[in-house]
Amino acid sequence: MRIDIITLLPELIQSPFEASILQRAIQNELVEIHFHNPRDYATGNYRQVDDYAFGGGAGMVMMIEPLDRCIEELKSQREYQAVAYLTPDGKPWEQSDANSYSLFENIILLCGHYKGVDQRLRDHVITHEISIGDYVLSGGELAAASYLIVLFV
Repeated sequence: MRIDIITLLPELIQSPFEASILQRAIQNELVEIHFHNPRDYATGNYRQVDDYAFGGGAGMVMMIEPLDRCIEELKSQREYQAVAYLTPDGKPWEQSDANSYSLFENIILLCGHYKGVDQRLRDHVITHEISIGDYVLSGGELAAASYLIVLFV
């Protein structure tokens, strides 16, 4: 299984993969974990990744362009069974979901920030929306780590 994690803060989430169950899964070649920073796909001097929501609304969201470039590059290399956005308003993550996802070969996990991601991305690119609980975190990184721990327990 290969899991590509798209996050603005890869250094925040890397440590859970260096210990315990996830480390053993990686060492036993049960899973490959790759991190991708949307800033690497952004343009301009500041590599901006946030913008006002398309169509208006309060707050900033992650821009569609860098995320779409990243996802399209990944999809050009392999087929993905899921492009999952980790969001508090997604489907609650349950053991039955972990059982189903464990059969996938390739998964993209998108960790949201700010007030989320551009709605156009949710409408046209995201295939699954996952929630680890009815609360809001500072970003999707902790949700991604929780998701993977449940997947490999």
